[in-house]
Amino acid sequence: MPHLTIDPNDIQQRYFNLASDILELDEGLREVLFPPERQVIVRCPVIMDDGQLRVFFGFRVRHSTARGPAKGGVRIDPVTTLEKTRSLAALMTWKCATVGIPYGGAKGTIVADPRQLSRREVERLVRRYTNEIHHDIGPEKDILAPDIGTDAQTMAWILDTYSHGAGHSTLGVVTGKPIELGGSQGRESATARGAHVVLRESLALMGVDLQDATVAIQGFGKVGTQMAEMLVQDGAKVAAVSDSSGAMFNGKGLDPVALREHKKANGTVTGFTEGEAIAPSDLLGLDVDVLIPAAREGLITESNQAQIKANVIIEAANEPITAAADRLLCEAGKLVVPDVLCNAGGVTVSYFEWVQGIQSFFWDEETVNGYLEKILKKAFHDVYRLAQEHDASMRLGAYTLALGRVSQAFTKRGIYP
Repeated sequence: MPHLTIDPNDIQQRYFNLASDILELDEGLREVLFPPERQVIVRCPVIMDDGQLRVFFGFRVRHSTARGPAKGGVRIDPVTTLEKTRSLAALMTWKCATVGIPYGGAKGTIVADPRQLSRREVERLVRRYTNEIHHDIGPEKDILAPDIGTDAQTMAWILDTYSHGAGHSTLGVVTGKPIELGGSQGRESATARGAHVVLRESLALMGVDLQDATVAIQGFGKVGTQMAEMLVQDGAKVAAVSDSSGAMFNGKGLDPVALREHKKANGTVTGFTEGEAIAPSDLLGLDVDVLIPAAREGLITESNQAQIKANVIIEAANEPITAAADRLLCEAGKLVVPDVLCNAGGVTVSYFEWVQGIQSFFWDEETVNGYLEKILKKAFHDVYRLAQEHDASMRLGAYTLALGRVSQAFTKRGIYP
C-alpha cells in the first residue's frame, strides 16, 4: 500500500504508522483508517459584479465517521490543494478522537482569494459551493465551521442556503455561527483558550509557574492575539510576536491589547512604537520558555528548528512543524505539545454549539469555558500518560490515543454488508 509507506515529509503518515505499530493494528485495518472515506470536487459558477461568469472549484473531504458525524472547517484560500484538504480532514479525525468528542474529521476548501473578491461575490461563491455539496453535508453527516478566509457570517450564509434546500432551519449543519443564529458563547476564543489550558498544564509538569514564563508567538492572528492577551492577564510575559509582515520584540513584555489596536489600524505588527523590530526568523531563536506557533502549516522546518531555544512548544496552528523538524526537536529534549491536542479547543466548543442547537437550549460563557477546561485537562493527562507508558513523545502519545479510539469504534461497528 503506497499510501501507508512512511514519507519522512508527512508528519501524519509517520505518526499513524508508529501508533499503528504500538497498537499492533493489522494491515487491513490500517488500509481502512488512513485514507478518506469520501472526497468531492465541485465546480462553482459565479456571476461577478461586472456581469462576467467565472468558475471556481471546491473540495469537501470526509475522512472518518467511525465515531460520529464528520466535523471540519471550510476555507476560502487560493493555495490549498485537494491533497492538503485531505491531510487537514484526517487531522480533524485525530483531533476529535484525542479529546474524546464524538466526531470524525472533514475539511473543505473553496479555491479562491477572498481579498480579490467583493463581499457580494464571496457570498454568491459560498452559497453556490454549499448548494454543490448539499447532499454531502448535514447535522448528522458532516458539519462545517470557519477556517482561513471564512467567519461567522460565512457560516450564516451556509446555514441559510442549506436550510432552504432542507425546507426548514437546520442549525446543526454549521458551527461558529453568529450568536443570533444559534452560535455558542465562548466560541470566538475557544481555540486560544484550549491552547492556554494545555500550556498551563505543560508548564506545571515542568515545575514552571505561568507567572514566571516568557513567551514568543509566531503568528499574531486571531488565535495568537487572544493567547497573548490571556497569557498577560495571567502574569506571563509575551516577549515577541510576528505576523506575515514582520516581528516585534520587547524584553520587558509587549502590551497585546495595544499591539492588537496597532495592527487593526495598520494591518501589521510592524511599526509598533513600544517594541523593537526584529526579523520574523529571529523570533525562533529568542531565549524564552515557550514558543507558540500560531500561523500556517510547515513554518518550522529542519533548516530552522535548531534556532529554537524554548523548551516548550505549543502548536496552536495546524501542522506548524514538519516531520523532520519534529524528530530533531524531540531528540533535543524539547516538549512539543501537538496540534491535535493544543488547538482542539475550537472543535470542542463547536461540539458544544452543535449540542446546544440540537436541544435548543443555550449555555452561558462560564458553563462553556468550564466544560472546555475539563475536557482539555483530561485529554492532556491522557496523552501524557500514554507518552510516558511508551517512552514516546507527546505527539505519539496523542496519535496512539486517537487511533486507538477510532480503530475500536470501527472494529465494534463491523463491516456492512
